[in-house]
Amino acid sequence: MLLVTSILTGTLGLFEKIVSSQNDFIATMNEKTPPALTKLGARIKAYDATSQTIQMHYSIDDSFCHSGDIIQGGYIAGMLDGAMAHTIFASFERYLVLATLEMSVSYLEIARPGAFVCYARPVRLGKSIAFLEGWLHNTRGITVAKATSTAKIIDKVPRK
Repeated sequence: MLLVTSILTGTLGLFEKIVSSQNDFIATMNEKTPPALTKLGARIKAYDATSQTIQMHYSIDDSFCHSGDIIQGGYIAGMLDGAMAHTIFASFERYLVLATLEMSVSYLEIARPGAFVCYARPVRLGKSIAFLEGWLHNTRGITVAKATSTAKIIDKVPRK
């Protein structure tokens, strides 16, 4: 059985739940999607424990745009940051909080409203620091942005 103890709830509390399959694991993760990611239409679709790679889908409408139908870069960064954080939550079997210390985003293509797929994985994991990378693709498979991040892993005692 896979013990999932590291997902933030929408109220920033923590939960513990035992799941027995990858489908249960993904469903549990999606149940506890933070409100900011919910607004971006975030859904975890897959997680590969061997490579620690997560696949998240996003659905963005024109309310996230500037200059007509171009998605504002901060939302692109938010999608990447969300996926990179969730790959860490999925990789540890303990309560934790993740604090982004540094993030670099390269915008490679104009992003327009619609569906997006984001892949993220840890490059290196320490006891308290994670180095992460992520890629965001549109529905045509074009990479619209990529990011790297350094994050602090903080052990957290669960709320009662």
